[in-house]
Amino acid sequence: MSSLVPLDDPADPRLADYVQLREVNLRRLLEAEHGLFIAEGDKVIRRAADAGYEPRSFLLAPRWLESLHEVLAKWPDKPVYVVSEELAEQVTGFHVHRGALASYRRRAARPLTELLRDAPRRIAIFDDIVDHTNVGAGFRAAAAMGVELVLVTPTCADPLYRRSIKVSMGTVFQVPWTRLDTWPGDLELLQDSGYVAAAFALTDDSITLDDLAARHDERLALIFGTEGHGLKPHVLDKADLTVRIPMAGGVDSLNVASSAAVAFYATRP
Repeated sequence: MSSLVPLDDPADPRLADYVQLREVNLRRLLEAEHGLFIAEGDKVIRRAADAGYEPRSFLLAPRWLESLHEVLAKWPDKPVYVVSEELAEQVTGFHVHRGALASYRRRAARPLTELLRDAPRRIAIFDDIVDHTNVGAGFRAAAAMGVELVLVTPTCADPLYRRSIKVSMGTVFQVPWTRLDTWPGDLELLQDSGYVAAAFALTDDSITLDDLAARHDERLALIFGTEGHGLKPHVLDKADLTVRIPMAGGVDSLNVASSAAVAFYATRP
C-alpha cells in the first residue's frame, strides 16, 4: 500500500498539485512547469493507471482507500493524501465529485511520423477547439467508434486538462494522440502517406457525409474546426475535400463533438 498521509491544512505545500483546479490559466502554467495532469474520479484514476501513467500522488477521501487499493498497491512509494471532502473543496476550488483525485506525470509527446508507422486507417484532427468539454467528448467518440489516432493542432485545448479527461471518461488515455508542430503544414505529411483529408465545413462545393462514406477510402483524416467559426480558409484550401452532415428541422449545424461522433460512426470500416 502507498504511504497514507492524513492532512488537515488546505495550505499544506504537499497539496500544491491540486490547488485551484478550475483556474485554467493557473493550471496551464503549473501543469506545464511540473509535467503533470490531474485525474478525477475512481474510474479515471484506474484508467490512467491501467494505461501505465506514473502517479505523483493521490488525494482521497477515506471512503476511497479500499476500492482503490489495487491501484495504490502498485505504487507503494507514492503518497496518498487522506483528506475530508470539505478540505478537498477548499484546496481545489470546487466540490470534488466522489472525493478522489490523483496527480500523474505526463509523457513526452510521440512524433507524428512514429504514430503513422502503425498505419491507422482513420485519424481525427481537432483544430483550434478551445472548449475542454468538446475535446473530451471528441476523444470519447473517437474511442467508441474505433478511430485509431487523434491529432490536435497547436491552438487546440489540452486533452490532459482535468475537464477534458473527465468528460472523455479516461478514453484520452486509450486513443493514441499527439499535438501537431505545424498546422496545416503537417497535413501534407498525412496526404503524402495516403490519407484523404476530409474537412467538415459548410461550403458550396462540400459533399455529404453519405457521399464520403460511400467512397470507402482506405485512409481518412477527418478534420473538425473550432466552435462557432469552424475551419479557417487556409485549412480548407489544403484539404482534399469538404464534407457536410445533412440536417433536418431547420438546424444548420451540430456541436463539434456531436458532429465528430456522427462522422466517426458513418465512416467506420
